[in-house]
Amino acid sequence: MNKRNDSAKTNLQGIIPPLITPLKARDELDHAGLERLLEHVLAGGVHGLFILGTTGEGPSLSYRLRRELIERVCRQVRGRVPVLVGITDPSLVEAVGLARHAADSGAQAVVASAPYYLAPSQDELVGYFRRLVADLPLPLFLYNIPQVTKVVFEANTIKGLTDLRNIAGIKDSSGDMKYFARLIKLKRRRPDWSVFVGLEHHLSEAIHAGGDGGVNAGANLHPRLFANLYQAAKDGDTAREKKLQRQLLQLGRIYRVSGSAARVIQGLKCACAQRGLCAEFMAEPFAPLNPAERKKVAAILEALNGVEV
Repeated sequence: MNKRNDSAKTNLQGIIPPLITPLKARDELDHAGLERLLEHVLAGGVHGLFILGTTGEGPSLSYRLRRELIERVCRQVRGRVPVLVGITDPSLVEAVGLARHAADSGAQAVVASAPYYLAPSQDELVGYFRRLVADLPLPLFLYNIPQVTKVVFEANTIKGLTDLRNIAGIKDSSGDMKYFARLIKLKRRRPDWSVFVGLEHHLSEAIHAGGDGGVNAGANLHPRLFANLYQAAKDGDTAREKKLQRQLLQLGRIYRVSGSAARVIQGLKCACAQRGLCAEFMAEPFAPLNPAERKKVAAILEALNGVEV
């Protein structure tokens, strides 16, 4: 592993946006939109980027497009922040192949949830990740998102994986803060681990519980809001933290405009399109918001205009 990738083994902290994937059409990246979006989030003071996650529609994209995205993101970021690449796949072979491409492209780490479709047992999950990690060229972050994979990384399962030095931490999107507290306790075994929260309305709570930051979708749109909230929570600036938390919750209304399973991504892509960042084309089978829903997003964004972040 080269020196640049070794740096990912140090404790990563802060706001790591799970980047949406700007698309122009089926299996076609919105290149200009991707460039604008990347510069937008980097200018917002984020501490890293996570591509090809849930918000990035990773499992819905072709392997060709995933590889193109990895190359373009790493080339544009140029080491300004760590790039984490989602490699979740039902096939271990494909996951390893994508990880190797990420390493070759200059990424710093990879991220994997439980393999989806047929749900593995906890013993099978441990075996899978032991075999996966053995073949990875980069550090791995585990990703707990049972509402999508239908499999929870039980705390004892995580504990059983703490001996694997190439695992760098975990992102938890379960929304269960008691579970999150158990993950924090596991840092006693691995103080070098980073423990991130996924659901953004729990960001402040997670920081106060000892978490290392957030992998929060809203940071695509308002990265400075999330970076400032993270810092306010770290600094104990309660008044500013409460003010920013209210703004975060107001922003989160865009996730409830649609009733689709992809409503968070739809809301974000619509909002980013209205801000002139990128196109709002969705990976199939999902479609962009309809005109009435777009008007609702516009009203939410209008209410946020001029908000100090």
